[in-house]
Amino acid sequence: MSTSQAPVALVTGSAKRLGRQIICQLHQAGYRVIIHYNQSADDAYSLADSLNQQRPESAVTLQANLLDMPSLTQLAAQALACFNRLDVLVNNASSFYSTPLATASLSDWDDLFGSNVKAPYFLAQALAPELAKQHGCIINMVDIHAKQPLQEHSVYCMAKAALLMMTKSLARELAPTIRVNGIAPGAILWPSQQLADTDKAAILQQIPLQRTGTPEDIANTVLFLLQSPYISGQIITVDGGRSLGTTEKA
Repeated sequence: MSTSQAPVALVTGSAKRLGRQIICQLHQAGYRVIIHYNQSADDAYSLADSLNQQRPESAVTLQANLLDMPSLTQLAAQALACFNRLDVLVNNASSFYSTPLATASLSDWDDLFGSNVKAPYFLAQALAPELAKQHGCIINMVDIHAKQPLQEHSVYCMAKAALLMMTKSLARELAPTIRVNGIAPGAILWPSQQLADTDKAAILQQIPLQRTGTPEDIANTVLFLLQSPYISGQIITVDGGRSLGTTEKA
């Protein structure tokens, strides 16, 4: 397949961490990639340069604040103009932090619901016509805490629960031309906020495989979903068994 015919994927929040690995995996699989970032310009440019050295004109960067509706709308238009086609939308960008009920604010609500619910929904709306032409896919990055609440993270958990239901709802509404699935990661990368070693140990105790996952685990699952044409409306949990719950050892 020539570069001009290769499928195209947009991954939000893809300059660093999980999004970066997803971009690298898709690029390796032959996709042309659109690297979205908000503030991580240097990381995005570096990643695009590296990928374009491997395969010329195969990676571009786009900046957008996903909380700003005009910027979101512009991102969709620019993404379509990059390669004049779009096959895959991965809604990866997400805010994550605690919101104890006593101190949670409206700005917390707007940020967490904006990045985790509003942006994925309206990007899907704007890009659905092109994705339908390509019989494309949408993959939403959900979370195991969409079903199992995390202490003092109520707003985040509610937002991810909404994203889970959005995934299932759009899978019905956009069928048969677009497949929509979700991935629910467990402990893959430790949060940007510093965690005490005791907290990390407590989390590992909840995981039957007794270790964290890797960004490659998530990227491999994205690729699996893209290569599975009869899977839609599903949330694949990638958590080392953590969501099975704790069990007492004899």
